[in-house]
Amino acid sequence: MSYKLLPFRFTRFDNNQVLLCNEVGEFIFITDDEFDRFIKFQLDPTETVFLNLKSKQILTDTEIEPVIEMLSTKYRTKKSFLNDFTSLHMVVATLRCNSTCRYCQVSRRDINAKEFDMNKATAKKVVDLIFNSPSPSIKIEFQGGEPLLNFEIVKYIIEYAEWVNIFKKKQIEYVICTNLSLINDKILNYLKDYKVYISTSLDGHKYVHNSNRPLQEYENSYDLVIDKINLCMTYLGQDSVSALMTTTNLSLKYYKEIVDEYVQRGFNTIFLRSLNPYGFAKRDKSHIGYNMDDFLDFYKKTLNYIIDLNLNNTYFVESYACLLLTRILTPFSTGFVDLQSPSGVGISGVIYDYDGNVYISDEARMLASTGNQNFIMGNVHQNSYQELFNSKFMHNLISLSCIECLPECAYCAYQSYCGIDPVRNYSEQGDTIGNRILSESCRKNKEIIKYLFEKIRQNDNRINSIFWSWINNSPINKQEQELSLCEA
Repeated sequence: MSYKLLPFRFTRFDNNQVLLCNEVGEFIFITDDEFDRFIKFQLDPTETVFLNLKSKQILTDTEIEPVIEMLSTKYRTKKSFLNDFTSLHMVVATLRCNSTCRYCQVSRRDINAKEFDMNKATAKKVVDLIFNSPSPSIKIEFQGGEPLLNFEIVKYIIEYAEWVNIFKKKQIEYVICTNLSLINDKILNYLKDYKVYISTSLDGHKYVHNSNRPLQEYENSYDLVIDKINLCMTYLGQDSVSALMTTTNLSLKYYKEIVDEYVQRGFNTIFLRSLNPYGFAKRDKSHIGYNMDDFLDFYKKTLNYIIDLNLNNTYFVESYACLLLTRILTPFSTGFVDLQSPSGVGISGVIYDYDGNVYISDEARMLASTGNQNFIMGNVHQNSYQELFNSKFMHNLISLSCIECLPECAYCAYQSYCGIDPVRNYSEQGDTIGNRILSESCRKNKEIIKYLFEKIRQNDNRINSIFWSWINNSPINKQEQELSLCEA
């Protein structure tokens, strides 16, 4: 044999094309005939396809040890998210909420039920545990309920964290997830002082948003949230305010209107998020849900519309596609917990409930609210950092969430770009590993990744430039200007 095969995975596309991916996600399209000759060791070393496969470390005709060393370096880069351990720390300030979102994933509590507020003793324990993380960068994200209903504990945590960090010297970032209904000038001045980012929800134009996200005290939640978004941007700056949307069956036919709403409000990103199988979203699926075919059709139409906007000089990013493209087109990992192997639950992100219970993910907390405590790590009042993060439970869970050795995933061509969520597997199928053939989240990821590869395969310079502008977080015109300056 004139060359050796190195590990690869493959899948077939139409037009007699085969996609080959190596162990670190580098890829190449070749024809059916080239693939047939490749696996039969019939390629000529002078052929372009041979040289391209060699450059991707899918075959080699040289000493194998240096090639393995190079792949190992690239593999370590892909897994670099493991180096710093837990950086995202979500804190539930309260379970109380003044909203009645149709798809709420959390068991919200009545606005007056203050027994579901985090107290200072718990908050102090939470902050002390957070700073035990070896990560040099810490993000503290306040969740609820509606965290502004217990804003005093939010302030306590921020100020105590700032004091602790005088000695720890970490990079700290704060995010508050809020429906904005209670935001005011006093709160915004405080958030500005500590450079707190705001994450809110905007499900689209007035009709969709009011239907999906009613507030208990307002008939028109849309007008309120738009006014508050504008106020927040005035105080904190446009880049300090972001919004998320959740897709219900009502959203499906309004993809253009939803995107246009985001553009009109000054946002340059949108995350096309499907319903999760937790809380009210799971209970009321027959009223607000849809099948996966409907969501994928919605996603593709919306993505195409967003690409058209970019082709017409409106810089706008679909965030989930951007995460996947970063994993496909660059050698780097992403911090998105759902697209990690081993799973990022607990080891990349963790959540502290109002009562001090610690869960491996927000989804695990949602399951716990229905009485299922399978994914609790412990409690800040009862367990040390080592007992929480280095327990036998965590070791077992992480060992079962490595996509490289899971059934079906082990030989999937898209393995390097995907991730595993043991909590979602459990919620959908009753066990942490799950059956990929029956998994809706697996199907969603496969179809979206394949669709992105279809776009890449077209080799359209305009679309490729858009994708790179998303990855670099830089509009095409700005990139062209910077390139011109470099050339000058």
